[in-house]
Amino acid sequence: MSYVKDPSLAGQGKLNLEIAERHMGALLNVREHFKKTRPFSGLTIGMALHVTKETGVLVRTFVAGGAKVAITGCNPLSTQDDVAAALAKEKDIKVWAYKGESNEDYYKFLTAVIGEEPDITIDDGCDLVTLVHTRHPHLLKKMLGGCEETTTGIIRLKAMEKEGVLKTPMIAVNDNLTKHLMDNYYGTGQSTFDGILRSTNMLIAGSTVVVLGYGSCGKGVALRAKGLGANVIVTEVAAFPALQAAMDGFRVLPIAEAAPLGDLFITVTGNLRVIRMEHIEKMKDGAILANSGHFNHEIDIDTIEKQAKRKRRVRHYLDEYLLKSGKAIFIAGEGRLVNLASAEGHPSEVMSLSFCGQAFACEYLVKHKGKLKNEVITLPDEIDDRIAKMQLEAMKLNIDVLTPEQRKYLASWREGT
Repeated sequence: MSYVKDPSLAGQGKLNLEIAERHMGALLNVREHFKKTRPFSGLTIGMALHVTKETGVLVRTFVAGGAKVAITGCNPLSTQDDVAAALAKEKDIKVWAYKGESNEDYYKFLTAVIGEEPDITIDDGCDLVTLVHTRHPHLLKKMLGGCEETTTGIIRLKAMEKEGVLKTPMIAVNDNLTKHLMDNYYGTGQSTFDGILRSTNMLIAGSTVVVLGYGSCGKGVALRAKGLGANVIVTEVAAFPALQAAMDGFRVLPIAEAAPLGDLFITVTGNLRVIRMEHIEKMKDGAILANSGHFNHEIDIDTIEKQAKRKRRVRHYLDEYLLKSGKAIFIAGEGRLVNLASAEGHPSEVMSLSFCGQAFACEYLVKHKGKLKNEVITLPDEIDDRIAKMQLEAMKLNIDVLTPEQRKYLASWREGT
């Protein structure tokens, strides 16, 4: 039986799903393909994803392909309660999710999904797969494999593979070009500032924004900050992305040097405690901190909670911490994914691309049942290209086609200058 906060919200959730579908043409094309081929007949797909309207469109797509779906959230603050209520009323879907889940419920709901004995898992952060491996290893024998949506989860899966403990094939959907160069870059950049502005209503223009991490997400956040008129500082631990940030026109500093300069700090590293008390003590009175990395430990909130003289909720998902020095800092979205805690996540068009990748990854697992190694797998380039073409078609954009002469030239080594 499903567990949602308020079943009466289902009507609004259904409307939100309808709006999302209008902007997810590529994924709807995949749905039509699945209706005809029914690749998931007799299978259960267990999902730990952000339960948003876009994810709901993906769930419906799997059901159209014959699957039963069991879904829970992958972050305590990312569920849209109306969407969860709407999905819970639909056939072949079980939902355990609500916004503001306790830590206890978060893991109880993951266990509920596992209790449906999924043949395929879809994860965002690797918590579901980790729990299967550590607490329910008997299920691994029947599983075809799984898919991972985000950078943080891929890091964890590769660590499992390196240690030799990964017992099922896992497809790194995040490694698709149509995912990390779209979702992470364009989606995170826009939705991060959507969340920050809903929580703070601050003026970005003229402020100093410190972006911690310059991967695909950090690049998108820095680009949007620059577009809104901010002075942008980037912090990095890796040489090449730091070099890229400098070449893109951003100031590159260690966090210890950037701490006294920033008005707004945004973490997008996938690591833990990249902002610590030693940095916070150097910050300006009124500095704002936000996180767009997957987990809520990029900012050392536990230590802040212990050392702050006072904490109070002052706006929509904006908490003020009064420090012993008398200064105050503000944390948006409880240090969790600010784009989902304080806003609605990525736009539907971006998630359509990511979820086409999830859909085709699951189909790939079915088609290659028993043939894949227990390792982290990247989908073939032709699947990525297919997704890009579907999105171009949905956007009603046309591109050129090589002439026979051009094809011959590109395939030859004899013709030169």
